[in-house]
Amino acid sequence: MTPPHHRTRVLVPLALVAVWLVVGALLGPFAGRLGEVATNDRAAFLPRSAESTRVLRDQTAFQQRETLPVIVVWTADGEKSAGAQQRTATAAMAALAGTPGTAGTPSPALLSQDRAALQAVVPLRPDLGDRLAPTLERVRAAAEIPGTRVRLAGPAATQADLADAFSGIDGVLLAVALAAVLVILLLVYRSLLLPLVVITGAVFALGLACAVVYVLAGHGLVRVDGQVQGILSILVIGAATDYALLVTARCREELAAGRDRYDAARAALRRSAPAVLASAGTVALGLIALLLSDLTNNRALGPVGAVGIACAALSALTFLPAVLALLGRRAYWPARPGIAAGGATRLWQRVAQLVDRAPRRVWALALTGLLVCSAGALTLDSRGVPLDETFVRHVPSVAAQQTLARHFPAGAGTPVVVLADAAAADRVARTVRDTAGIASVTATGGEGRPAAGPRVVDGRVRFEATAQAAPDTQAARDTVARLRTALHTLPGANALVGGYTAQQYDTLRAAERDRTVIVPVVLAVILAILVLLLRSVAVPVLLVLTVALNFTATLGVAALVFGNLFGFSGTDPSVPLYGFVFLVALGVDYNIFLMSRVREETLRHGTREGVRRGLVTTGGVITSAGVVLAATFAALGVIPLAFLVQIAFIVAFGVLLDTLVVRSLLVPALVRDAGDRVWWPTRPGAGDPAGRTPVPDLQPCPALQGEDGV
Repeated sequence: MTPPHHRTRVLVPLALVAVWLVVGALLGPFAGRLGEVATNDRAAFLPRSAESTRVLRDQTAFQQRETLPVIVVWTADGEKSAGAQQRTATAAMAALAGTPGTAGTPSPALLSQDRAALQAVVPLRPDLGDRLAPTLERVRAAAEIPGTRVRLAGPAATQADLADAFSGIDGVLLAVALAAVLVILLLVYRSLLLPLVVITGAVFALGLACAVVYVLAGHGLVRVDGQVQGILSILVIGAATDYALLVTARCREELAAGRDRYDAARAALRRSAPAVLASAGTVALGLIALLLSDLTNNRALGPVGAVGIACAALSALTFLPAVLALLGRRAYWPARPGIAAGGATRLWQRVAQLVDRAPRRVWALALTGLLVCSAGALTLDSRGVPLDETFVRHVPSVAAQQTLARHFPAGAGTPVVVLADAAAADRVARTVRDTAGIASVTATGGEGRPAAGPRVVDGRVRFEATAQAAPDTQAARDTVARLRTALHTLPGANALVGGYTAQQYDTLRAAERDRTVIVPVVLAVILAILVLLLRSVAVPVLLVLTVALNFTATLGVAALVFGNLFGFSGTDPSVPLYGFVFLVALGVDYNIFLMSRVREETLRHGTREGVRRGLVTTGGVITSAGVVLAATFAALGVIPLAFLVQIAFIVAFGVLLDTLVVRSLLVPALVRDAGDRVWWPTRPGAGDPAGRTPVPDLQPCPALQGEDGV
């Protein structure tokens, strides 16, 4: 008869696995359904308190509905003039009024000064979603005129190209990420079954996270766009795999020490859970700090990412230990826990001996290298990227915008909107006209149509100004800044400046403000978690400073790579903030894994030996975790958008730099050099105050010998 205790040990893992199988079956499909509740409408992600947002809200009084304009551009074939087609083009645009998807009366076709091109603006509804592409095709079909070539530019065309770039994100991105992780895990574990178990747990975690986010987005509690959707997938797969590596490595140690499979899984869970929970808490709270942002997409990523991290940790601490308890040594087949390692353990023994022999030289060289790389961070331009750099491949909207800029003022079709008090209308119009960078200004009536004079609504008037520069350039943003400075000083005008370029300008200012507010909060949160975990003040401060230095070094390298290899003139303003949150939080992760083990060994052997043992036992697993996370974030590069390519490089390179230099050399050498003082105000070391306990040359104990593949 089977003892009750044994039955319990079997039934609990079986029940956990059954629960996760049900979760996977019921919620797994949600990983492919986030697109149903996602929006790529950039207007939905404007700063809450920005001046351009107030203009968007206040101009409704002029019956100026929020629209998504598409600019139709005709160019004449050969050397012919486009003037002959102007009347036909105007009639074609007028016929679009009231058709499905339009939100007002299209403008007449305007002839360029060189008489080689025509342009007209068709206002579309901003909530078309999946119907945007068919609507644009109808506009294009209606605009086809013999003797001309038609192109579509403007915000609507750009949004359609964005939607196309994100199409298939659920399948392609996930497939690339999982394939990369699977290959790495096969090389790491040298096992056939365990990588599949880890991947399954990660997919279950992603399904659960996507289901939760789907419900939240469906109730309007969070906003999801393609960027947030892609980052969520990568974050969950990478984090779940990282946590799984830590749990499976500890289970392997316990099996190598002679425990049976149930006791080994339970001991691995008990010993790895504090580090996993601290790590997950660090990343989740770092992401939650994004709720302090004034940008809606940043605030959306905060809770969405935190949900993903929580699901990853839950899977790693429940599903994975349950499977390990049921499979035991068979999970690692054909590798055999307990058989001495080959190169992996010997490599980390040599690294530990190097750090032990010359800690000051090691940390001085590592620190110098990081400081040199950090100098390049000063050259990183984060003031946004022009439209022709937003996509990393040729797209129709960029070509159309370039054609528009060759024949018309580059800001044509995307006006700067000015609202002001009617009593100051003449002074406002004159000030706008005299501002450097403004090509023309027009008073508008209802639905944005030109008016003979300013139309007064509730004591306010509305103007539209055309900038000389393209609306997504720094020159156009500088024009908005000059215009605001000039108008805000007009007494009694109460002028507000909005429009597409002003929205970009306000987004940039909001991103700068976010970095100032959020960065200190993230650092404080991480420091508090580390103090609680390590029961020390000195070590947490040291770890936070090193991961911050890793971030600046990564930005320095990124500045060189982006400009010289990728051809980017700058980055999106949110890139440095995202890079900081991910790199600092995830970088602390690996140091948590290292230092929690160092502290555990220090309690038994003293600081010097604790550093050596901690480095050897965690070296393989943390390096593997870093490679996995770098590979998963690098998968973001399959989406042809500069923002995600930049995030992919920064996080992937930064994680590898942190794993191979900061965690492997800099931190252990600093702790070894400082001795027991590094644990202030506690003294957990068993050796003398300097941590110089005499020890023999380190030899791998049976538990360490199980680290061969990890």
